[in-house]
Amino acid sequence: MQKPIQLSNKVALVTGASAGIGRAYCEFLAARGAIIVAVARREERLLELQVSLATRYQTRVIPIPCDLSDPNACFLIRQALDAAGLEIDVLVNNAGYGVPGKFLMSEWQRHRDFEQVMIGSVTQLCYEFLPAMIARRQGVIINVASIAGFLPGTSGHTAYAAVKAWLINFSESLAFEYENVGIRVCVVCPGFTYSEFHDVTGTRKLVAALPAVMWMTAESVVEQSIDAVSRGHIVFIPGFVNRMIVRAARWMPRSLLYWLARRESQRFRNSAE
Repeated sequence: MQKPIQLSNKVALVTGASAGIGRAYCEFLAARGAIIVAVARREERLLELQVSLATRYQTRVIPIPCDLSDPNACFLIRQALDAAGLEIDVLVNNAGYGVPGKFLMSEWQRHRDFEQVMIGSVTQLCYEFLPAMIARRQGVIINVASIAGFLPGTSGHTAYAAVKAWLINFSESLAFEYENVGIRVCVVCPGFTYSEFHDVTGTRKLVAALPAVMWMTAESVVEQSIDAVSRGHIVFIPGFVNRMIVRAARWMPRSLLYWLARRESQRFRNSAE
């Protein structure tokens, strides 16, 4: 069993930090003495977060407002950290969203932006901060995926499950490559979580009708995931119900999984109309 993560005075960078799971990570890490580098698009949200965390936990918070769909965003983050004299000890790649509607309903630039946020920025931030972690022989990378990465893709969110499956495999590879030099990599795969995600994708009305047992709070996801990293998990699915869904999908005939995927896709399309 690995040692618990030491967070006091460590520097933690969290993307998608202004709301939901990202904000919960900032809260959890700040409460344990970490210096927070908060990255998100909405500057006003970041400034409010900075004041809140600094007031309650007396910790340093560096807000970096930027749009990760910009290919230059990771370089801007690196410049801001160099100016502040900081190296990253904990990297949380949490930023993400879905593109609702069938594949050809969105212009190509929207898909390009989605890929840059969900894949490009994740790989670039890992590439940027891994060398210093390796030199210190310690570091933590947490990539936030989804149980969707274990399930068939659905009509209406064409690339979402695909990028989450990629993130799971990418994280596994990183973990295997660098575990012998003190780097802990964990991909966290939550299910339905109370956040703004479903407002952005236009599915709030539908998911609100789901049973309460299907839902987790962002705080619970974060707390369980940090514990999972401490215990050496590489892939972690928070919540008993979520673990049962993934386990059932592994044993279920593919034809039945496809039938369920088609049915759920139709429900989400009807909800959005």
